Amino acid sequence: MERADLISQARAGDGDAFRELTEPYRRELQVHCYRMLGSLQDAEDALQDTLLAAWQGFGGFEGRASLRTWLYRIATNKCLNARRSGRRGGAIDVPLGPEARYEQKESISLAFVTALQVLPPRQVAVLVLRDVLGFRAKEVADMLDATVESVNSALKRARASLERRWSPDSDLAPPSPNSPSENALVAKFVRAWESAELDALVALLTEDVYVSMPPMPFEYEGRDLVARFCASIFSAGRRFDLVPTRANGQLAFGAYLRASNGISHGVGLYVLTLTGDRICAMTRFENTVLPWFGLPRSFPSR
Repeated sequence: MERADLISQARAGDGDAFRELTEPYRRELQVHCYRMLGSLQDAEDALQDTLLAAWQGFGGFEGRASLRTWLYRIATNKCLNARRSGRRGGAIDVPLGPEARYEQKESISLAFVTALQVLPPRQVAVLVLRDVLGFRAKEVADMLDATVESVNSALKRARASLERRWSPDSDLAPPSPNSPSENALVAKFVRAWESAELDALVALLTEDVYVSMPPMPFEYEGRDLVARFCASIFSAGRRFDLVPTRANGQLAFGAYLRASNGISHGVGLYVLTLTGDRICAMTRFENTVLPWFGLPRSFPSR
């Protein structure tokens, strides 16, 4: 069916036509929401809000901008609203525009997304739309109902703030994926965690290591507090199996608690942020995200 016919049918209320038009953009919109919000669950919520708003408002889509740009405008404003209200808690290929400044692997890393979260919401939107996705300044101004001058000003401030907080070229940059140094760190981490060797695990952490567990409001900062947190996990003889994977370009592990019946049950996903050969941050996501990374809910214990 011709695209124009699909648009006409979607405007008339045809849900199948609307889904056929928007499905090609679903994955990249989810990544956009993740960059904006820094949370997988919040990103999924924002994506659903975006698609619902687009469906309800499709009769007003006049085609003056591309459908992709129109959807990004809705998604960006949904994320801005979520950030302003405080409602926020493997790598995905997204087509980037010619003005994109950051490489794909950098712009979906957990370190990059974490750095974005300290910026004001409008600056995050401008930087992601301009420097990550490569939209032109005029397009971004139209999306945000702003002037080109204000967009350029916000972009300048966002770039300066981000450069102070995040640089992939620093001496403490993480090892390359699947490099010997990364593989060595993976082996040490898995051995320490599965054997509940607390001292060996703590030796892999930086002094200012940070652990968070969205959407729960629990945070631990500093090696001593994180050591106590890990000790509580290993208490009462609990033992785990770890399954390595990657999440947004970062090292990640499905964590499975060994049960007495010989089955290991998924309890969460740990995403690690590395600095040099040490772990500087660990984010624990709920076990509901395991299928997103092709991981099982459970399996026979090793």
